[in-house]
Amino acid sequence: MLKRFAKSEDGAAMVEMTIVSGLLFTLVLGFVDFGYAFYQWNEATKAVQIGARLASISNPVATALATAAPTANPGAPVAAGAYAPFVCKYTGNTGACNGDSTKFSANDFSRIFRGDTAVTNDNTCPPLGANQRSGMCHFFRGLRRDNIVITYTATGLGYQTRLSGPVPTITVSLQNLTFNFFFLRFTSIAMPSMLSTVTGEDMKSVYP
Repeated sequence: MLKRFAKSEDGAAMVEMTIVSGLLFTLVLGFVDFGYAFYQWNEATKAVQIGARLASISNPVATALATAAPTANPGAPVAAGAYAPFVCKYTGNTGACNGDSTKFSANDFSRIFRGDTAVTNDNTCPPLGANQRSGMCHFFRGLRRDNIVITYTATGLGYQTRLSGPVPTITVSLQNLTFNFFFLRFTSIAMPSMLSTVTGEDMKSVYP
């Protein structure tokens, strides 16, 4: 009886299938999560591109930017580094530029974050109405205001006493983001920082 049991192969296929299935499902679900992570990467990339574009044609979030450049020689170039960069972001529910909340425009930040939708003091992303331009949140679902950093830098553009202020180089970047997974929820992988840099244009919002 023992010799017959030792030579029996009944159930061998089931055991092999169980082992192979575990490996197969791990690979398949891993590919699904990898594809979803790549999709999130593309969403984030598009969001910073849109954010930079909106920032270049909107009132600056840094309210002190308009008077930041030298004014002693009207018409003279604004040299690179003529004023310290303005780094504007939210920390919790408080927005500030270089740590100063009095030099931060919540409405103009909202325009970049939400586009032409209603201004609200939270992380909501209202649906777009007719003829309204999209904001960053419409391209990256789950994006929060405190994930966005907007930096205005003097890189040698514009001239002193320009009516709309100096022409900054604007960088929009994302911070403190992690990839969301369908199946590997126990895994937390930080999303690499990404940014988009453009040159300021008219720097004046035209609301519909």
